[in-house]
Amino acid sequence: MKTKMLGTVSLIHCSLVLVCLACILPSGCREAPRSEYDLKGKVVAVDPERRQATLEHEEIPGYMGAMTMPFNVGEQWALSALSPGQKVEATLVVQEGRSWIENIRISGIESIEAPEGTPVLPEPGDTVPDFELTDQDNRRIHMRQHRGRPLLLTFIYTRCPLPDYCPLMSGNFAAIHHRLQSLPQSEKIPRLLTVSFDTDFDTPAVLREYAARYMKPVRFDRWGFATGSPEEIRAITGYFGLVYRKESGQIDHSLVTVLIDAEGKLARLYHGNQWRPVEVLRDLGIEAEGR
Repeated sequence: MKTKMLGTVSLIHCSLVLVCLACILPSGCREAPRSEYDLKGKVVAVDPERRQATLEHEEIPGYMGAMTMPFNVGEQWALSALSPGQKVEATLVVQEGRSWIENIRISGIESIEAPEGTPVLPEPGDTVPDFELTDQDNRRIHMRQHRGRPLLLTFIYTRCPLPDYCPLMSGNFAAIHHRLQSLPQSEKIPRLLTVSFDTDFDTPAVLREYAARYMKPVRFDRWGFATGSPEEIRAITGYFGLVYRKESGQIDHSLVTVLIDAEGKLARLYHGNQWRPVEVLRDLGIEAEGR
């Protein structure tokens, strides 16, 4: 009887050891690495539907310079409590490809400048101008050379620090590219084009290196990267309503992705970072994998 009880105790002991080891090992109970930063700023706008607040924030030491940009809001109460002009303090959390603000504290209120006039955006059916750019191979390219096939266009800069901004756009494009690679060549298969608005840093060579992070194997027959002179980039970003400005070595910017049809006409604008690859594939008449 004693031997049987000792065996049971040993079995329980071994089970507890295994559970503890599972929690210690990387594949066990650990959460993904989480980085936290103190954030101070002023509320510029609140978008409850997208669960975002645009903040004009101070420098975040060790992470990014002072700029104005939207942040995902992690606390439901804040979406109804925040309003333009409020001074806030919060914690910026970056974890596993996502970022958001939490522990939000409203510390006062200031007046804010009235926003400038809303730019007039192109509408579906408008012919996209023949913008000229420089691709990853340092060759001059034009919008017109993509006629005959749809073109999916987005804007990034390679040093963007927030995972759910430029890296998310590039990750979405990588998922779409992967799906398109499984399809035979056809006039219905779109070409992808990623354009950088960081004209000082993102040279064609930098864009080629950046492409290798998202495209395997690296082939530019269906997905290209491009930049241009400051004047060329201002022309194409301004037409599609993308706003950007350089601050403290980084770039404060909005997000926009564009679908242009085979005739060179605007099909759809995807604003912000909440669109998903399956949505774009559906608009192209292509089913996502696993469906």
